[in-house]
Amino acid sequence: MEFLIVSLASLFAGFVDAIVGGGGLILIPALFTTFPNAHPATLFGTNKGASVWGTGFATWQYSHRVQMRWSALWPAAVAGLVASFAGAWLVTVISPDFLRKLLPFVLLAVLLYTFAKKDLGRTHVPRFAGGHEQWVAAGIGLLIGFYDGFFGPGTGSFLVFLFVRLLGYDFLNASAAAKLINTATNVAALALFIAKGHIWWHFVLVMAIANVLGSLLGTRMALKHGTGFVRVVFLLVVSALILKTSYDAFFR
Repeated sequence: MEFLIVSLASLFAGFVDAIVGGGGLILIPALFTTFPNAHPATLFGTNKGASVWGTGFATWQYSHRVQMRWSALWPAAVAGLVASFAGAWLVTVISPDFLRKLLPFVLLAVLLYTFAKKDLGRTHVPRFAGGHEQWVAAGIGLLIGFYDGFFGPGTGSFLVFLFVRLLGYDFLNASAAAKLINTATNVAALALFIAKGHIWWHFVLVMAIANVLGSLLGTRMALKHGTGFVRVVFLLVVSALILKTSYDAFFR
Protein backbone atom coordinates (compact mmCIF):
# COMPACT_ATOMS: atom_id res chain seq x y z
CA MET A 1 0.00 0.00 0.00
CA GLU A 2 2.86 2.40 0.81
CA PHE A 3 4.40 1.80 -2.62
CA LEU A 4 1.05 2.52 -4.28
CA ILE A 5 0.43 5.77 -2.36
CA VAL A 6 3.86 7.29 -2.94
CA SER A 7 3.94 6.11 -6.58
CA LEU A 8 0.59 7.79 -7.35
CA ALA A 9 1.77 10.95 -5.57
CA SER A 10 5.00 10.85 -7.57
CA LEU A 11 3.04 10.43 -10.82
CA PHE A 12 0.86 13.47 -10.10
CA ALA A 13 3.87 15.46 -8.85
CA GLY A 14 5.75 14.73 -12.08
CA PHE A 15 2.72 15.85 -14.09
CA VAL A 16 2.42 19.21 -12.31
CA ASP A 17 6.18 19.74 -12.10
CA ALA A 18 6.62 19.27 -15.85
CA ILE A 19 4.12 22.02 -16.61
CA VAL A 20 5.19 24.75 -14.22
CA GLY A 21 6.97 23.31 -11.17
CA GLY A 22 5.46 22.74 -7.73
CA GLY A 23 5.58 18.94 -7.67
CA GLY A 24 7.03 19.04 -4.17
CA LEU A 25 3.73 20.51 -3.03
CA ILE A 26 2.22 17.07 -3.74
CA LEU A 27 4.98 14.54 -3.16
CA ILE A 28 6.58 15.84 0.04
CA PRO A 29 3.32 15.95 2.07
CA ALA A 30 2.48 12.46 0.74
CA LEU A 31 5.83 11.12 1.96
CA PHE A 32 5.49 12.77 5.38
CA THR A 33 1.93 11.43 5.78
CA THR A 34 2.86 7.90 4.68
CA PHE A 35 6.05 7.72 6.79
CA PRO A 36 5.38 9.96 9.83
CA ASN A 37 8.23 8.48 11.87
CA ALA A 38 10.94 8.69 9.21
CA HIS A 39 13.80 11.19 9.38
CA PRO A 40 12.79 14.33 7.40
CA ALA A 41 16.13 14.39 5.56
CA THR A 42 15.51 10.85 4.30
CA LEU A 43 12.10 11.85 2.95
CA PHE A 44 13.55 14.95 1.28
CA GLY A 45 16.33 12.82 -0.23
CA THR A 46 13.81 10.26 -1.49
CA ASN A 47 11.73 13.07 -3.01
CA LYS A 48 14.79 14.44 -4.84
CA GLY A 49 15.77 10.95 -5.98
CA ALA A 50 12.43 10.60 -7.76
CA SER A 51 11.83 14.17 -8.96
CA VAL A 52 15.26 14.64 -10.57
CA TRP A 53 14.28 12.04 -13.19
CA GLY A 54 11.00 13.76 -13.94
CA THR A 55 12.58 17.19 -14.40
CA GLY A 56 15.38 15.65 -16.47
CA PHE A 57 12.97 13.94 -18.85
CA ALA A 58 10.82 17.08 -19.05
CA THR A 59 13.91 19.06 -20.09
CA TRP A 60 14.67 16.48 -22.77
CA GLN A 61 11.09 16.61 -24.11
CA TYR A 62 10.94 20.40 -24.15
CA SER A 63 14.30 20.60 -25.93
CA HIS A 64 12.82 18.74 -28.91
CA ARG A 65 9.83 21.07 -29.28
CA VAL A 66 10.93 24.42 -27.84
CA GLN A 67 13.87 26.50 -29.05
CA MET A 68 16.00 26.37 -25.89
CA ARG A 69 18.48 29.23 -25.59
CA TRP A 70 21.34 26.93 -24.60
CA SER A 71 24.06 29.58 -24.62
CA ALA A 72 22.28 31.32 -21.72
CA LEU A 73 20.81 28.27 -20.02
CA TRP A 74 23.96 26.22 -19.51
CA PRO A 75 25.68 28.93 -17.43
CA ALA A 76 22.43 29.29 -15.46
CA ALA A 77 22.30 25.53 -14.85
CA VAL A 78 25.93 25.40 -13.66
CA ALA A 79 25.36 28.42 -11.40
CA GLY A 80 22.19 26.78 -10.03
CA LEU A 81 24.00 23.51 -9.31
CA VAL A 82 26.86 25.18 -7.42
CA ALA A 83 24.55 27.55 -5.53
CA SER A 84 22.15 24.76 -4.58
CA PHE A 85 24.98 22.75 -3.07
CA ALA A 86 26.13 25.84 -1.15
CA GLY A 87 22.60 26.45 0.11
CA ALA A 88 22.23 22.82 1.19
CA TRP A 89 25.52 23.08 3.09
CA LEU A 90 24.46 26.35 4.75
CA VAL A 91 21.24 24.81 6.01
CA THR A 92 23.39 22.41 8.06
CA VAL A 93 24.87 25.46 9.79
CA ILE A 94 21.92 27.86 10.24
CA SER A 95 18.16 27.34 10.24
CA PRO A 96 16.00 28.64 7.35
CA ASP A 97 13.03 29.19 9.68
CA PHE A 98 13.20 32.97 9.24
CA LEU A 99 12.07 32.46 5.62
CA ARG A 100 8.97 30.52 6.61
CA LYS A 101 6.86 33.56 7.48
CA LEU A 102 8.22 35.68 4.63
CA LEU A 103 7.58 33.19 1.83
CA PRO A 104 3.75 33.45 1.61
CA PHE A 105 4.01 37.22 1.11
CA VAL A 106 6.66 36.88 -1.61
CA LEU A 107 4.48 34.33 -3.42
CA LEU A 108 1.45 36.60 -3.01
CA ALA A 109 3.37 39.45 -4.64
CA VAL A 110 4.27 37.15 -7.57
CA LEU A 111 0.61 36.10 -7.92
CA LEU A 112 -0.78 39.66 -7.81
CA TYR A 113 1.85 40.94 -10.25
CA THR A 114 1.05 38.15 -12.73
CA PHE A 115 -2.69 38.81 -12.41
CA ALA A 116 -2.20 42.56 -12.88
CA LYS A 117 0.03 42.16 -15.95
CA LYS A 118 -2.45 40.39 -18.23
CA ASP A 119 0.04 40.16 -21.12
CA LEU A 120 2.94 38.98 -18.98
CA GLY A 121 4.47 35.85 -20.48
CA ARG A 122 2.01 35.56 -23.36
CA THR A 123 4.57 36.34 -26.06
CA HIS A 124 8.15 35.15 -26.38
CA VAL A 125 10.30 38.23 -26.93
CA PRO A 126 13.70 37.71 -25.24
CA ARG A 127 15.00 41.04 -23.96
CA PHE A 128 18.71 40.28 -24.16
CA ALA A 129 21.19 38.37 -26.27
CA GLY A 130 24.75 37.11 -25.99
CA GLY A 131 26.72 37.84 -22.85
CA HIS A 132 24.03 40.06 -21.32
CA GLU A 133 21.47 37.24 -21.41
CA GLN A 134 24.04 34.78 -20.05
CA TRP A 135 24.78 36.99 -17.04
CA VAL A 136 21.12 37.60 -16.22
CA ALA A 137 20.27 33.89 -16.62
CA ALA A 138 23.26 32.88 -14.50
CA GLY A 139 22.13 35.36 -11.84
CA ILE A 140 18.68 33.73 -11.80
CA GLY A 141 20.30 30.28 -11.52
CA LEU A 142 22.56 31.47 -8.71
CA LEU A 143 19.79 33.11 -6.68
CA ILE A 144 17.11 30.43 -7.04
CA GLY A 145 19.64 27.59 -6.90
CA PHE A 146 20.83 28.82 -3.53
CA TYR A 147 17.23 29.22 -2.37
CA ASP A 148 16.40 25.67 -3.50
CA GLY A 149 19.30 24.18 -1.57
CA PHE A 150 18.67 26.29 1.52
CA PHE A 151 14.87 26.21 1.73
CA GLY A 152 13.10 25.06 -1.44
CA PRO A 153 9.31 25.56 -1.64
CA GLY A 154 8.21 27.26 -4.86
CA THR A 155 11.57 26.92 -6.64
CA GLY A 156 10.03 26.01 -10.01
CA SER A 157 7.48 28.83 -9.81
CA PHE A 158 10.16 31.40 -8.93
CA LEU A 159 12.30 30.24 -11.87
CA VAL A 160 9.38 30.52 -14.31
CA PHE A 161 8.41 33.96 -13.03
CA LEU A 162 11.94 35.36 -13.25
CA PHE A 163 12.53 34.00 -16.75
CA VAL A 164 9.27 35.64 -17.82
CA ARG A 165 9.76 38.91 -15.98
CA LEU A 166 13.50 39.50 -16.42
CA LEU A 167 14.31 37.79 -19.71
CA GLY A 168 11.05 38.30 -21.62
CA TYR A 169 10.29 34.60 -22.18
CA ASP A 170 6.72 33.40 -22.58
CA PHE A 171 5.40 30.92 -19.99
CA LEU A 172 6.06 27.87 -22.15
CA ASN A 173 9.70 28.78 -22.88
CA ALA A 174 10.20 29.87 -19.27
CA SER A 175 8.88 26.53 -18.04
CA ALA A 176 11.27 24.70 -20.38
CA ALA A 177 14.21 26.80 -19.13
CA ALA A 178 13.16 26.28 -15.51
CA LYS A 179 13.22 22.50 -15.96
CA LEU A 180 16.91 22.55 -16.91
CA ILE A 181 17.88 24.74 -13.94
CA ASN A 182 15.69 22.71 -11.58
CA THR A 183 17.30 19.48 -12.77
CA ALA A 184 20.72 20.92 -11.91
CA THR A 185 19.62 22.10 -8.45
CA ASN A 186 18.00 18.71 -7.78
CA VAL A 187 21.21 16.91 -8.73
CA ALA A 188 23.22 19.04 -6.29
CA ALA A 189 20.79 18.48 -3.41
CA LEU A 190 20.52 14.78 -4.22
CA ALA A 191 24.31 14.39 -4.16
CA LEU A 192 24.37 15.81 -0.63
CA PHE A 193 21.53 13.54 0.55
CA ILE A 194 23.26 10.49 -0.93
CA ALA A 195 26.56 11.42 0.71
CA LYS A 196 24.74 11.67 4.05
CA GLY A 197 22.89 8.38 3.48
CA HIS A 198 19.45 10.03 3.48
CA ILE A 199 17.70 8.15 0.66
CA TRP A 200 15.49 5.06 0.31
CA TRP A 201 16.61 3.48 -2.95
CA HIS A 202 13.90 0.78 -2.93
CA PHE A 203 11.21 3.49 -2.99
CA VAL A 204 13.14 5.80 -5.32
CA LEU A 205 13.19 3.30 -8.19
CA VAL A 206 9.40 2.88 -8.33
CA MET A 207 8.72 6.57 -7.62
CA ALA A 208 11.17 7.68 -10.31
CA ILE A 209 9.36 5.61 -12.97
CA ALA A 210 6.02 7.09 -11.87
CA ASN A 211 7.49 10.60 -11.83
CA VAL A 212 8.84 10.22 -15.37
CA LEU A 213 5.45 8.98 -16.63
CA GLY A 214 3.74 11.98 -15.02
CA SER A 215 6.40 14.26 -16.46
CA LEU A 216 5.86 12.91 -19.98
CA LEU A 217 2.11 13.51 -19.69
CA GLY A 218 2.54 17.00 -18.24
CA THR A 219 5.05 18.07 -20.87
CA ARG A 220 2.80 16.83 -23.68
CA MET A 221 -0.13 18.82 -22.30
CA ALA A 222 1.97 21.98 -21.94
CA LEU A 223 3.29 21.67 -25.50
CA LYS A 224 -0.17 20.89 -26.87
CA HIS A 225 -2.05 23.73 -25.15
CA GLY A 226 0.75 26.31 -25.11
CA THR A 227 1.51 29.44 -23.13
CA GLY A 228 -2.04 30.28 -22.01
CA PHE A 229 -2.44 26.86 -20.41
CA VAL A 230 0.93 27.07 -18.64
CA ARG A 231 0.04 30.53 -17.31
CA VAL A 232 -3.23 29.23 -15.81
CA VAL A 233 -1.46 26.27 -14.18
CA PHE A 234 1.22 28.67 -12.88
CA LEU A 235 -1.42 30.82 -11.18
CA LEU A 236 -3.11 27.75 -9.67
CA VAL A 237 0.17 26.32 -8.36
CA VAL A 238 1.29 29.65 -6.86
CA SER A 239 -2.13 30.03 -5.20
CA ALA A 240 -1.80 26.53 -3.72
CA LEU A 241 1.74 27.33 -2.55
CA ILE A 242 0.49 30.48 -0.80
CA LEU A 243 -2.12 28.45 1.10
CA LYS A 244 0.34 25.69 1.98
CA THR A 245 3.20 27.98 3.07
CA SER A 246 0.81 30.23 5.04
CA TYR A 247 -0.52 27.21 6.92
CA ASP A 248 3.02 25.99 7.63
CA ALA A 249 4.17 29.43 8.79
CA PHE A 250 1.26 30.59 10.92
CA PHE A 251 -1.02 27.68 11.88
CA ARG A 252 1.18 24.64 12.58
